[in-house]
Amino acid sequence: MLRYLQKLIGTIAFVAVLWPSHGFSQTRDLGGTGQFLDGIAAIVNDGVVLRSEVEIQLQVILDNFAEQQEQLPPRDVIETQVLERLIIKQIQLQRAERLGIRIPDEMLNSAINNVAKNNNTTFAEFPQLLADEGVNYEDYRQELREQITIEQLRQRDVVSRIQISPSELESFLVLQKNRDALNFDYDLSHILIPVSASASDSQITSAKILSTKIYERIVKGEKFETLAVEYSQGQQALSGGKLGWLKGEQLPTSFIEAASQLEKGETCQPFRSSSGFHLILLNDFKGQEPILEEQIHVRHILIKTNEILDDDAAKEKLKTIRDQITKDGDFGAIAAATSEDTGSAQEGGDMGWTGLGFFVPEFEAVVNSLVENEISEPFKSRYGWHIVQLLGNRIYDNTEDIGRNKAIESIRNSKLSDEIELWARQLRDEAFVEYLSYD
Repeated sequence: MLRYLQKLIGTIAFVAVLWPSHGFSQTRDLGGTGQFLDGIAAIVNDGVVLRSEVEIQLQVILDNFAEQQEQLPPRDVIETQVLERLIIKQIQLQRAERLGIRIPDEMLNSAINNVAKNNNTTFAEFPQLLADEGVNYEDYRQELREQITIEQLRQRDVVSRIQISPSELESFLVLQKNRDALNFDYDLSHILIPVSASASDSQITSAKILSTKIYERIVKGEKFETLAVEYSQGQQALSGGKLGWLKGEQLPTSFIEAASQLEKGETCQPFRSSSGFHLILLNDFKGQEPILEEQIHVRHILIKTNEILDDDAAKEKLKTIRDQITKDGDFGAIAAATSEDTGSAQEGGDMGWTGLGFFVPEFEAVVNSLVENEISEPFKSRYGWHIVQLLGNRIYDNTEDIGRNKAIESIRNSKLSDEIELWARQLRDEAFVEYLSYD
């Protein structure tokens, strides 16, 4: 049913509620012309919630309960909750307007296009699909625009203020690493020095000393396999202790914890379990493939055009600046003094290491034509006129950075629901709301 379409817009997922055009006449009054007149359910600051809005939303909920054949709560209870939800929505939209949050048609059309694709149709055909369900396309656009507006307001007011402490992040990363380890494959070898449940203290000490001596011999270069045959009492001892490839979930937790700290070819220090003392050799490992990214390091100077400085003048100004840099050699100082890119000027024009595709195509095309330390001729992008210097290229293992960013996003999302509720309640408490009778 289109009544509850699920939409994915960027990283924001939300449900847009659609309504029939005929379900709200019962609370409208007839005017002298025979036309229905709308009423006001509540005054909210300098805006209102209409009675028809309440009835529209109420009817959607009633229809949904009916479709699912669920028992209805009392109508007045649902109506109160619907009105309160619309009041909070009105408060949020008013705040978004005060802050200048606007959703351009391009963004809205992109969102609708995503919805259309998810419903196996095209952007052009989508209005008819809505019409077949009794949904007015312009009403749908307005509802969707309002929901995206509120999501952007939440990003500004709520998401940005959620704090994540370093210890909180590190704890999450450790937990995530342990979870990931269960899905990895390990090629291990194992030496067991057993200790029975009834062993005396001296027997435990002897086993510990023996396992430590074996570890020291391995560190000095003796073969793990040879020592496994000689000392291990594990089931694979005669095979040099080799366990072969196993999934993390097939291994004891203590084995995973030990193996996850090792590089290939390393042996862990002896550790004890209920069966005795163990040494683990990590022969090989198959886990998450590294995420490698080709990166460039550049610095630039930006000159913007305006009513006084046209394209030709900006180009000539940059030619003069480039000549000065070529003679004096101090790109950073000159960039700090002349560049109109406020973000990088204070860093001497340095834009740091960035992945390919980060810059606009016309900028990156020039960078890709340069050799290391070469300074480009002046060129134009959508932001103005530039000269750019290529400082270096590299292949960067971005795995850890991406993992940390995902961890931050996960922690933030886990806090988001509660923070949104607190924020919405605060806005509600600070607002002027007057309920008007339906009579």
